[in-house]
Amino acid sequence: MPIPKHTAATGKLVLIHGIWMTGLELRWLGRRLAACGFEVHYFRYPSRQASPPEQARRLAQYLDRIAPGQALHLVAHSLGGLLVLWLLERYPQRPLGRILLLGSPVRGSGVAAKLAQHAATRWLLGRAWRQGLDGEVPRAAAVDHDIGIIAGTKGLGMGRLIGGLSRPNDGTVALTETRMSEVPQRLELPVSHFGMLFSSRVAKAACSFLGTGRLGR
Repeated sequence: MPIPKHTAATGKLVLIHGIWMTGLELRWLGRRLAACGFEVHYFRYPSRQASPPEQARRLAQYLDRIAPGQALHLVAHSLGGLLVLWLLERYPQRPLGRILLLGSPVRGSGVAAKLAQHAATRWLLGRAWRQGLDGEVPRAAAVDHDIGIIAGTKGLGMGRLIGGLSRPNDGTVALTETRMSEVPQRLELPVSHFGMLFSSRVAKAACSFLGTGRLGR
């Protein structure tokens, strides 16, 4: 489905991937956002090798490098959204545009909690667990920013096999794990956690929010 021209907007934005990803998974979404008129950049980071607060420091350095003193929009998937919350907390003076979180477990991940219970699987999380997927993130830092949330309701994903996932969910993250009272702009769509990166409906909603501040229906 093509994205309507009336949702087009200009400006720079940065896409931020989640755990176990490389950023290549965001290219399809990035192309659709570029078609809306955005200049798209990609922040890539080793998701398991540093804590979310440390990754937020690297993100701040990246933003200052590509657009010093300028406000950029941020679109963050899964763990990437937790990095953004730490960015807001640790670097409150850094100018930012609108922020969109895609399937981010801002209240902690039940699936990650299952993995963290056993040494044999805890290594899969690396340092992304503490102050990140455990839910210990500064949600209150979101109050003074223009933030939207898109969450999926299509329960297809490895999370169903691992356990710790309440319903409804996107196959990896439960809807309850994505909710923030500080963020009224919210949209739930029938997409899976990974599938939302390839969804034309998600891309359309993202263009709308980044351009107008509204997620639509």
